Amino acid sequence: MELKHPNTGLSASQPEVAEPVNQLPRAVLRPNDYLLLDGEWRFSLDPDDRGMEERWCLGHSFEGTAHWPGSIEAHLAQAKGQAGVTGWNDKVVAWYERDFPAPTRTETSTRSMIQLTFGACGYETRVWLNGHPLRTIEDEEVHFGEYTSFSYELPEECLRPTNRLTVRIADTMDAEIPRGKQESHVYKRGGIWYQTYTGAVRSVWLETVERNRLRSRAGVVSIVEDRLVRFSLTTRIHDPGDYVLRLQAFAPGSTSPLRTSDYPLRLAAGQKQQRVVLDLDDAQLWSPENPVRYKLVAQLIDQEGYAAQIETHFGLRKIEARGRYVYLNNEPVYLDGILYQPGTATFEEMQRHMRAMKALGCNLVRVHIAGIDPRIYNLADELGLLLWVEVPSPHVSTARSRENHRAELLRMVALIGTHPSVVIWSLYNEDWGAQDIATNPDTRRYIMDMYHYMQLAHPQFLVVGNDGWQHVSFEGRLKSDLLTAHLYTPDPERWRELLTRISAGKLTDVAVLPLVVGDPFFYRKQVPLVISEWGGFGFADYGGPHEGSERAERIRLFKHELRQHPIAGDIYTQATNIEDERNGLIDPPTGELTVPENLLNSRDFYPSGVRKAD
Repeated sequence: MELKHPNTGLSASQPEVAEPVNQLPRAVLRPNDYLLLDGEWRFSLDPDDRGMEERWCLGHSFEGTAHWPGSIEAHLAQAKGQAGVTGWNDKVVAWYERDFPAPTRTETSTRSMIQLTFGACGYETRVWLNGHPLRTIEDEEVHFGEYTSFSYELPEECLRPTNRLTVRIADTMDAEIPRGKQESHVYKRGGIWYQTYTGAVRSVWLETVERNRLRSRAGVVSIVEDRLVRFSLTTRIHDPGDYVLRLQAFAPGSTSPLRTSDYPLRLAAGQKQQRVVLDLDDAQLWSPENPVRYKLVAQLIDQEGYAAQIETHFGLRKIEARGRYVYLNNEPVYLDGILYQPGTATFEEMQRHMRAMKALGCNLVRVHIAGIDPRIYNLADELGLLLWVEVPSPHVSTARSRENHRAELLRMVALIGTHPSVVIWSLYNEDWGAQDIATNPDTRRYIMDMYHYMQLAHPQFLVVGNDGWQHVSFEGRLKSDLLTAHLYTPDPERWRELLTRISAGKLTDVAVLPLVVGDPFFYRKQVPLVISEWGGFGFADYGGPHEGSERAERIRLFKHELRQHPIAGDIYTQATNIEDERNGLIDPPTGELTVPENLLNSRDFYPSGVRKAD
């Protein structure tokens, strides 16, 4: 069935097509029918927050229209007749509504249902169908968060030939919620703090799903020594009974399965995660030089033989911090990285940015405390770009901010665990949201607990507790897989001095704050040292050359000095200009480089991945 106008059409991904085009912002595909609800919605601001009390969900005269996806900030500007995007001071509440026809289904309601999914929306989202309040699959009346997808199963008894979908979105400048670099009551816009960009920020769609199915998420842990792959899949069951979980792995370009394995399961009603193992002893390993991916087709088969199916791609790879180096697939690799802040970039622009970062010679991209379209992770898998991802940080350190941080981390990791490109996670950055890390044992304990959780539950990642400085030490053991430092200076002599000091184990008077807090920690190259931010040339507060050939020459000089020291990797700040930070190397709209290609590639100087002196 052909894709029709997104406001009216029903589209189906075709099971017989080997590689269907992924129109939806998710990494795991489902061969089903879907109705994309992007487009014009009825729209009203609710400045006095009266909509709940006045029951706008049952009927309201909406003053305007707004395009979904799009930020509340843009919709505010449109509602006020302004040409540019405007901000808001404390709290914003907005309501959206649209109609949609009842989707037709090939399967009966005893076997299938209609699911509504928001690619990302927030920070607080409530949804009504024909005036009936909906609860998420996780049984939330209000969904909190704005960086990951969430779904609703639509009650059959509430569906009509023509249906009304009503959405209330609320956000505040609350510093206790994950904000990344968006402004809050604590950090106001300006300098490195950005305009808020929240609300209806990603696509929304309806789709036909089975009552008993696999959810569209998959975790992958591979052990490269024995080529065993551990898959974590999530079942969603309405009819308890006996099922078979069938996994098929396909080599690139092949229509015949490389491996097939069945796993009998007795499943109760509800949701359950299941770990299974598949042997792929002949599989190639994924790496930036050889980004080979395999296709996984997973089916949940009921007693009548009916199969509910999802599919995704995965790669076999191992990342490890061993002594002073990072190892990929048991080989040392130097991380030539760049900091990437996508901001309000579209999916198409982000695609161009990723290809440009590859052309710069990077093998790693640090996606800086932001949520991005999940299809970008797929693109990184294809291109062979390692990714360092981060939890968008709250802006104050409290028990509530830590709980919000934990919830955001768990939501993110559940949806990103498939990708071989994702190799590093940061819990915090520069103690934003953990400002009392040096004085508050509760803050340090939380970071240690989440570090240990990630080690146990997701051993396919390296984890950094607090990137940049003030890493946590407990009994002299660093609670971070990497010792990272943010070093900013435009002066080559000062740059050499800083690298010499930190390489010699001096952990104070190198970055803005001491590199380690808690118990004494003595750096003797027992963990990899990564300069995870440097450069910033073009940003007013950092200084240095602003344009063209002079900036490129300074980058070459600084990169050369980095490779004279026992450092495992570095990350240049940054890929594109964004608001007041004008230090990018890539034109944001076009993706064209403003410096020579391969500028950030130092691996060709030392092909072994380690420095020349070793």
